[in-house]
Amino acid sequence: MRSLLITIHDVSPRHEARIDRLIDGLHAAGVGTRFGMLVVPDFWGESPLAKAPAFQAKLRAWAASGVEMWLHGFYHKDLTAHDAGGAALKARLLTAGEGEFLGLDARESRRRLNEGRALLEDILGTPIPRFVAPAWLYSDASKAALTDLGFTLAEDHFRVWNPSSNRILTKGPVISYASRTPVRMASSLFFSRLATAALPLQKIIRLALHPHDVDKQPLITETARALKSLTRTHTPATYTAALPSLPRSKERESKTTRSVSS
Repeated sequence: MRSLLITIHDVSPRHEARIDRLIDGLHAAGVGTRFGMLVVPDFWGESPLAKAPAFQAKLRAWAASGVEMWLHGFYHKDLTAHDAGGAALKARLLTAGEGEFLGLDARESRRRLNEGRALLEDILGTPIPRFVAPAWLYSDASKAALTDLGFTLAEDHFRVWNPSSNRILTKGPVISYASRTPVRMASSLFFSRLATAALPLQKIIRLALHPHDVDKQPLITETARALKSLTRTHTPATYTAALPSLPRSKERESKTTRSVSS
């Protein structure tokens, strides 16, 4: 079976109205609840999930309906002062101050992963073994922390892997959209059209949606077109359903692993 893996990024009370619109679009495309939500515990340090009980209830309802929940950073904002080099270049070119885990050392990576996962597990009442770094950018130390803490699913721009075993589960670019500048928006629209024509032969296709995708009509139009095109050849599915992973017993051990490792 060919699978379409769809995720909504930056899930936070800050973007509640936009997230509702994205979900409406997925329902209109026939996706149902076969998608993932990447939850930020405290978006930019200004929108703490812990103080948003109504949004917590919505998260529980989405999860109960079958939506797959992921941890997505902690603040999302990159607070690291990068020295000159590869990390500084990525921070400047690939994101606008959003690569939170790009410059983190092992200790801070573990702290944010532990605290973020504990918060989501307490809210949802289920293990959260899945993580995506904001802007898909990781330091080597943060990747090692994912392994140490027993996470079983992670992804970047070009691959999905199991940090516990370092096994690559699938490869291929993520289709996503940018609206920060006219040039970035035009390039993301071009790539979306190219990808929907070129990628259908792949077994797995990934599509990432962000709250600000509903702010510009060209993006609204293109994401709807892309969904219509991709769902002709690929069946929407969660990552857990579509990809090989560790046995369920490993997921159940995640809380124990976190506690022992912290």
